[in-house]
Amino acid sequence: MECISVFDMLKIGVGPSSSHTLGPWRAAELFLKELRERLIFNKVIALKIDLFGSLSLTGVGHATDLAVMLGLSGADPEYVPVEDIDNIIARINESKTLHLGGEMYINFTPKEDIVFNKNFLPFHANGMTFTAKYGENQYYESTFYSIGGGFVVKEESEDGPENLEIQKSFPYPIDKATELLAYCKEQNMSISQLVYENEKSIRSEEEIHNELMRIWHTMLECMYIGCHTEGILPGGLNVRRRAYDMHSKLKGELPYTTPQEWLETIRKTKVYFRQILKWVSCFALAVNEVNASLGRVVTAPTNGSSGVIPSVLMYYLVIENHKAGPKEIKQFLLVAGEIGSIFKKGATISAAMGGCQAEIGVSSAMAAGALCEMMGGTPEQVLVAAEIAMEHHLGLTCDPIGGLVQIPCIERNTMGAIKAINAAELALDTDPKNAKVPLDKVVNTMWETAKDMNNKYKETSEGGLAVAVSLSDC
Repeated sequence: MECISVFDMLKIGVGPSSSHTLGPWRAAELFLKELRERLIFNKVIALKIDLFGSLSLTGVGHATDLAVMLGLSGADPEYVPVEDIDNIIARINESKTLHLGGEMYINFTPKEDIVFNKNFLPFHANGMTFTAKYGENQYYESTFYSIGGGFVVKEESEDGPENLEIQKSFPYPIDKATELLAYCKEQNMSISQLVYENEKSIRSEEEIHNELMRIWHTMLECMYIGCHTEGILPGGLNVRRRAYDMHSKLKGELPYTTPQEWLETIRKTKVYFRQILKWVSCFALAVNEVNASLGRVVTAPTNGSSGVIPSVLMYYLVIENHKAGPKEIKQFLLVAGEIGSIFKKGATISAAMGGCQAEIGVSSAMAAGALCEMMGGTPEQVLVAAEIAMEHHLGLTCDPIGGLVQIPCIERNTMGAIKAINAAELALDTDPKNAKVPLDKVVNTMWETAKDMNNKYKETSEGGLAVAVSLSDC
């Protein structure tokens, strides 16, 4: 049984896409690891990277080529200063050399050595092959697949893929929502308590606390940056950042200098009923505008849907519970991560495989369930909340204009957040015995819908808005 940690679902990385940016970045790192293990790293004289399927069709707009170069250069997406990214890429393009693993230089011409192949590999829509030349006629080749949310796998055998990240075992292994609920009843625990017990089996309590708070502080800083940055997003669509203007109209006059002080200022600001949705939308816009500009975000469960969970958590902190602190923040993230893992195991969190229902739909379900528990919901009601949120995203396509994670992606995060709040409220007023659609059924339905969906609506920019509106129209 696949055991997915909360920290697998909530990864810190650089935008704009977990499957097209963070995944290829991590794949490049894994390729370097393979070269070292085979004792050929120091012999490499040339590299070629082939991108296939969705990675090719929307790779430029999703910065896939940049991510591969950054990964091969030894930069870490969790810690590299985002302001250094442009300089690293510029040096590679100008010098026609790559600082491989940060250790040695090899000749590298991005326009020649990164090849965009529109054909799809049979295993997954997001395939990439790295080829290293390390002798006169000696080559080492390795193929990876970015399957959504920054997860990377290799197709090793007929029995299935080798997962390069998930190698854990939990005391309460969970594949389905019914199993999660059964454990909660058996152990008399809330969902967050049960997930915490699983996490404690592989990490210390101090590490869990520190890592969850690091995730939250990254989310908070991302919202803060988005709300305080003006201008036009990169890529050619000329999309104006809107979070700055919205925030300027909404915020109070109290002074602040840090993200945490900003949070406390918002809590002190009088919020009228009609402003609540504007605040939530502002938070979501802020995150995804940062994401679209290659800023640092948290996959939740993906970069393209990274605004939903932070904005709903902020809603809880600034609207529902001004006294909430680290304890509640950790509780929220634990529930959200577990719900996301159920969708990943039973369906997909990759828009290239399932359309945007697999990203915004899943993030909305994660946020809805987490908010429901925070507001006093039982484990049964939490699962009802997650089901309601996903049910009303079924069939949502992925059709980014210009292959950029901007239109309709940024606004979709605001819609996913609002639906999550609504779903949590509905679940709190629902007797789970009267709920007609179990969460596992909607997970399965999402996957069946994904398989039936035409490929042009799966992050290829070959259908929907992506063909109705072109870059020239903007």
